Amino acid sequence: MSSSTSARDDEAPDLVCQIDCVHGMVDALSSVRWKRHQDAVLELSEHGIVLIVEESGCLQAKVYLKRELFMEYEYAAEGRPRFGLSLGLLVDCLNTFSTPGHSSPVEIRYPGPDMQLLLKSVGSPDSCMYAEIRTRIPDTISWDYHFEHAGNTPVTFTVKSAVLKESIEDLEWPGSSIQIQMQPDPPSVLFKGEGHGDLQIEFPYYANTELLIAFQCDHETSYKYKYKFLRATTSNFPNIIVKENRGSKVTIGRGGMLKIQHLVSVARPVALRQGVVMQHIKAFSFCCSSNNLQCGEPESK
Repeated sequence: MSSSTSARDDEAPDLVCQIDCVHGMVDALSSVRWKRHQDAVLELSEHGIVLIVEESGCLQAKVYLKRELFMEYEYAAEGRPRFGLSLGLLVDCLNTFSTPGHSSPVEIRYPGPDMQLLLKSVGSPDSCMYAEIRTRIPDTISWDYHFEHAGNTPVTFTVKSAVLKESIEDLEWPGSSIQIQMQPDPPSVLFKGEGHGDLQIEFPYYANTELLIAFQCDHETSYKYKYKFLRATTSNFPNIIVKENRGSKVTIGRGGMLKIQHLVSVARPVALRQGVVMQHIKAFSFCCSSNNLQCGEPESK
């Protein structure tokens, strides 16, 4: 950390942007940090910033920070620059710019003189906090997934986020393998844990539409997933996701690829005319390969 800023390069940086409040950004990034030493890849574009993390070719998570989330977003690069960094270090640095009850705007700049990611507080004329994060040439993303639906009708359901988290936690006792089964008649979703014992959790669609918010399935579908990867999709939920309980969308694609999308508020509420309040909502998603994609075999019918 330093209280002074570095000299600017002669060339314009690839990206200079400002975010009004880092609380939500920290929440979103923390949600995809499933181990202490977690590396990540950042991809920049004119549309925003994408952070990518992955594990063993079986689990990949992406955080989407659209340019609309930022107070300012100046993009000058050609193409889409990618660089690697420590996710834990990025989260810790952003937390430094945020204290309970107060959060000043933060400027994010890339690259610095030595290809660093530069963070600077810009909310106070009397003080300035500054951080540099070393970046590296990113490792090749081993399976930058291309999610495809298995048929003409997407196989998907939306469930309250708190319910999904609780259900996955309950399945920890059986252990190693979790089966997700969907059937159209009667419309329902079944989670089944197998290992040290058996446990089933069922969501009948018509029985409780407040928990299972939406459901779409035209054929029976059943795949197994490793518990440790499934748990990573909800284990680091920030309290705001559970509190807001907006709903998490679960989709099963071709070959059993599982995609889970969550929503989180990443900017403080803004009061508009006529008393309407708007706040930015950001999506982050996980893709988990089924047991037949590098990790095992599909559920036999």
